[in-house]
Amino acid sequence: MTNIYQFEAELLDGESKAFADYRGKVLLIVNTASKCGFTPQFSGLEKLYQQYKDQGLEVLGFPCNQFGGQDPGSNEQIGEFCQKNYGVSFPMFAKIDVKGPEAHVLFRFLTREAKGILGSHSIKWNFTKFLVSKNGEVLNRYAPATKPEALKEDIEKALAESM
Repeated sequence: MTNIYQFEAELLDGESKAFADYRGKVLLIVNTASKCGFTPQFSGLEKLYQQYKDQGLEVLGFPCNQFGGQDPGSNEQIGEFCQKNYGVSFPMFAKIDVKGPEAHVLFRFLTREAKGILGSHSIKWNFTKFLVSKNGEVLNRYAPATKPEALKEDIEKALAESM
């Protein structure tokens, strides 16, 4: 597996979404949580989405409750929280595991392609971010503390690259 297009995942509303639908787009994939110290990053992620969506950026949020039980709500509650508190309009997916034996295959792929600090494969906390090229290749991984606005230069570079 060399790109992201062979995967699919369930959206918050239960609809299955094929990643092949995102071919030709730059993706910013984030594991999220509603009750985390980094939760205010939803605002920055939404700003990036609004600023760059017409140029081909898709921000994809994946709620996860594996880190401190910080996203205990149902998919419906998560969607309402994100919309009401942060105006999230980018696609949000159904809650998944991003580490361990039940990790979603997408996150197994992402962590294999872009290792974390000290070469670690595992995701250490909420709001780990992955930037994916128009060709479906993982370009970079960003730590939870990296604010969305710090990714602008990398996003612009990825958007400018041809397929």
